[in-house]
Amino acid sequence: MDYGRFAPSLLVTADGPVRILTMNRPDDLNSFDDDLHGTMRRVWDALVDDEEVAAVVLTGAGRAFSAGGHLPNFERNHRDRSYRRRDIREAERLARAMLECELPVVAAVNGPAVGLGGSLAMMSDLVVMADDAFISDPHVSVGLVAGDGGALTWPFMMSMLKAKEYVLLGDRIPADVAERLGLANRVVPREDVLTEAVALAQRLAQQPAQALRDSKRALNLHMLQAANLIMPFALAAESESFGSDDVRHSVAKFMAR
Repeated sequence: MDYGRFAPSLLVTADGPVRILTMNRPDDLNSFDDDLHGTMRRVWDALVDDEEVAAVVLTGAGRAFSAGGHLPNFERNHRDRSYRRRDIREAERLARAMLECELPVVAAVNGPAVGLGGSLAMMSDLVVMADDAFISDPHVSVGLVAGDGGALTWPFMMSMLKAKEYVLLGDRIPADVAERLGLANRVVPREDVLTEAVALAQRLAQQPAQALRDSKRALNLHMLQAANLIMPFALAAESESFGSDDVRHSVAKFMAR
């Protein structure tokens, strides 16, 4: 399988039957510009088609897992309805592509996992976090409806009260708290994150393939059923909120930094 077409924004390397996906925009904290968003959506089909792959690790280059949305895109979506519509549709397609992927995915959260970055981690099957990393969903704090991410996945992993607290206030969830709440399986020193994640992926790769893949699919039906119920409304509401003055002010404040 030729994974070179996903470079340079998404690098795919092999470790035996494990493929390591590295979001590769370190200077922008692996935020999702159009290229990374598109390649991340398309890569899941390529992985499933690769008969040599048995498990996947997802991580980020540099000091962040992913900072989530790309701020210039927020500004563009505020101004232009056609881009807004396209990006919202792309967000739904990415979520479904990942949730429907039958290969087991281990997230190696090597640094902050914010917004879409946190969503990708939570749509993985196992999560290894660096002890100095955090997860957050700041949609509401920047004036956006929480169209996916925390609103979709967190209620499966923590109490609804806690999910509401972190979605509505946008507070960071440190690694130790994430593990306690059920958002992480392991918390390890930053330098050990990828090693631990690959080791877990190798263990998954040794499991009987059909039993492993279809068991994952069965488990993910819970989230896919929730996605079918939640995302049409939530993403439509998020699209509407992109046109608000709150978003414009938030983007201007961040860009000024």
